[in-house]
Amino acid sequence: MAFQAGGQRPAPRPGPGTPEAQDYLRDYAVLLDSVPFPSLVVDHRWDVLLTNGAFRALFQGVEPHPTAHPGANFLRFVLFHPDAATVLGDHEASWCLPMLADFSAAAERHAHDPVLHAVRRDIAQDPIMDAAYRHGLPHWLRAVGERAAGHDGSVRPLLHPDPRRGATECRLLVETTSVLEEMECRRVTFVLRETPRATGPGRRTRRAASHLRVVPTAD
Repeated sequence: MAFQAGGQRPAPRPGPGTPEAQDYLRDYAVLLDSVPFPSLVVDHRWDVLLTNGAFRALFQGVEPHPTAHPGANFLRFVLFHPDAATVLGDHEASWCLPMLADFSAAAERHAHDPVLHAVRRDIAQDPIMDAAYRHGLPHWLRAVGERAAGHDGSVRPLLHPDPRRGATECRLLVETTSVLEEMECRRVTFVLRETPRATGPGRRTRRAASHLRVVPTAD
């Protein structure tokens, strides 16, 4: 689905099959747009089926990208888009590693999914991300536990483009319905905190480091 900024609601992307499902998604899009917090509906690959205006406003400053835009595939956006860290605070620990854990579980459940295989190939071609996946992720999971790697209920930092919010936090709420579940889809909502988040003067805004903090350096 093409990413659209502002208040226009994009039509549901062609996807989970039947005309009845598409009718359901059209009505679900109306519900989504009534929510004041950034919200999106994704499938098991994190392909984006629906977004609301608040989601598009959150990522309005993100530059176009051929494969990793937040309105196309949120997993690819978190892992590969050079602008991801300008919106997703504490990008590595709070966003990349949980998404890598989610991807690892999805790749195991859907072992023959060609789209997930393509993501894995792209991870392998990025030395930093590949080190995070093969070495950093197991180390991090041992430290925080499998449950802490889940999305639902987690509180994560955001760098909102609206200066009234600025550096803040959101709680992720992950929900589904019986119809969305049949499509292997879920809704993710970023419930924004009202209190701005304190940040230090040295906050990085891009994933430009040559080494990941979760991967031990060689002595």
